[in-house]
Amino acid sequence: MTACIGLMGFGRFGEALASLALDAGMEVRAYDSGVAVPAELAVPTPEALSAACDALILAVPIAAIPGICTGGAAVIAAACDLRLATRQLKYGFPIARTLANCLSAANIARVALLTGVGRALDLLLTTRLIGADEALAIGLVNELVDTPEALLQRAWALGAQISTQAPLTMLAGKEVVRRMRANFAAIDDSDLLALCYGSADFREGLRAFLAKRPPKFTAQ
Repeated sequence: MTACIGLMGFGRFGEALASLALDAGMEVRAYDSGVAVPAELAVPTPEALSAACDALILAVPIAAIPGICTGGAAVIAAACDLRLATRQLKYGFPIARTLANCLSAANIARVALLTGVGRALDLLLTTRLIGADEALAIGLVNELVDTPEALLQRAWALGAQISTQAPLTMLAGKEVVRRMRANFAAIDDSDLLALCYGSADFREGLRAFLAKRPPKFTAQ
């Protein structure tokens, strides 16, 4: 079994796996304009990247997070099997005060199984960001290091260790957790996704984000 190391966090809504080139600004403009994005500019969504992490049965995705990790990047980090971070970590989902979209049941389940349901709801309702010490204390991240350089060194070392271990043992453990999460998230959330993504508030959030101004929400 091998390890896949993803670099996370660049301080904007779209932080994500650098190796997969997720660009939030491009993603937001695609939503806002309703115009099809050319194939050469198309980027995977956080939902697609999270599903891709789940599909890596014979690999162990490791998120290496040097700083701010919010929105789509936070979803992808939760989908990884292991999370390493620096002490500059800030993790959360400030979407209730920015874009007015929502997380899917599957992605809330990913976070809740790491933080607990109460703290996951806390993050969504207060839009606060968890710092490094709290993230380590609650099991959201597995290890903390002091610098981005040390982060990469530790990620590679951990990946090298994992590659020497029994693949079937690790596969079994990963699959048990995947089945637990699938059962936890086995609800129909299509009405809630349509409610938020089809709302005037979501369109206002997108326009405000692009214009770099505070949004004005109306619950419509």
